[in-house]
Amino acid sequence: MMKLYTPFELEQLQQDLPCLTETMQWVQNFLARKHPDLGRPGPVCPFVPQALKTDTIRLAVVPAQRLNIQQIEELVLDYRDAFLEIEPTQKEAALNKAFLIIFPDIAIEDTTTLIDGIQQKLKPLFVEQGLMLGEFHKRNETPGLHNPHFRPLQSPIPMLAIRFMVESDLPFLETADNPHLRIKYLEAYLRIFANDFKDANKLNRAAEILVLTKKQLLAENQELVQLASVT
Repeated sequence: MMKLYTPFELEQLQQDLPCLTETMQWVQNFLARKHPDLGRPGPVCPFVPQALKTDTIRLAVVPAQRLNIQQIEELVLDYRDAFLEIEPTQKEAALNKAFLIIFPDIAIEDTTTLIDGIQQKLKPLFVEQGLMLGEFHKRNETPGLHNPHFRPLQSPIPMLAIRFMVESDLPFLETADNPHLRIKYLEAYLRIFANDFKDANKLNRAAEILVLTKKQLLAENQELVQLASVT
């Protein structure tokens, strides 16, 4: 395919190239490889090696300094829509597709507010469409699933990552602190995998936690009603 660059595009490419290169080195040398502290066999992200092989990772560089938080959120949602449209879209092949939205000019002290804050706010809008939105930066202290001392979400440059939900994402959904959000996540999980699952144990676990959470919420609401009637 022929590709022609305008002078402006070439200048932009030259500015973006260092962070694009650094991000890809991190993807290849960290996410796609084994790590002694991971706590399980295989690469840090089991889907990355195949994604590299099939060339289904897309990277974008966003100059966030010129944007307010609402504009960044809208841009991330635009990337979500593009992610759903860009090939591959068929389930098996699409599982290896990922978008990495890189924010090189977000200061490290702002990552908790911007990267983590935007991820937490927008995650429900991604989950309902069968997607996951991951937050990565140097200060991310989220522990690994198999080793609480491992930090798999630390990256050299702040970024948000979009990918399709997989069955093994259940631990990231069932632990939502807000019970209303936990219910929403689990209902989406069960809807997405109800007729297309490989591990019945995970599906059953999601259903059990959903029932328990609803019972917990109902009991809390009844208690509040009783307290209100007394006062």
